[in-house]
Parts: sequence; C-alpha cells; structure tokens
Amino acid sequence: MPSGRISAAESRIMEALWARGPLSADEIVQDVAPEQGWGAATVKTLINRLLKKQAIRSERAGGRTVYHLQLERDDYVTEESQGLLDRLFGGQLTPLVAHFARRQALSPEEIARLKRLIAELDEEAR
Repeated sequence: MPSGRISAAESRIMEALWARGPLSADEIVQDVAPEQGWGAATVKTLINRLLKKQAIRSERAGGRTVYHLQLERDDYVTEESQGLLDRLFGGQLTPLVAHFARRQALSPEEIARLKRLIAELDEEAR
C-alpha cells in the first residue's frame, strides 16, 4: 500500500501504467505529457514522487528503467472513494447517493440499476 495519498497529477501516471502495464519513463511521457501539456521533467518528477510513495517500483530491463505498479487500480479507487465518503459524508454511503440524486436527475435506467443493486445487496446480506 502506498505511503502517501496520490495526487490528481500522479494519478495520470498511474492511469498510463494501469492501461498499458510496465512502461519506461519515455513511454509514460509519450502517454501523458501531450494531453496534459506537461514536459518530460514534470512527468519524471511525478514518477519520482510515486516511487517515494511506493505506488510504483522501478526495475532495470534491457538497459532501461521500467516502472511497475505496486498499487492495483481497484485498491486505489476503494481508498479514494472511502476518503471522499469520510470527508464529506461521515463515512456513510446513503447521504452521498441522496446528495447526487437530489442535485441531478437520475434516468429511469439509473434508478433501475440502483434498485437492482439494492436487491442484490439485500440478498447477499441474508
């Protein structure tokens, strides 16, 4: 587990690694720099931060350094989601869903999906 919270900028590096697997710094730069408007130095700074946080690890392969994930995307999403729930809704899911349902109209499809999810969770709890 990483030793610090991953910033939004650092998450762009993580997304590239989750999408394509182990990558060199140059490959990461090619993936994220153009869409973010970042230079290579910025990307390498973010890589170093992720190394210090132990979210990724480096390995020498074929004369170059390749970066590997230490944090799975699902674990990251769970941690970030729980952080949001804790900060804004006292760790409770119901107020989060109620907040969004009241602020933006749910489509009939979304309502049906939520009902199915609740039914599935109810079955699992029995």
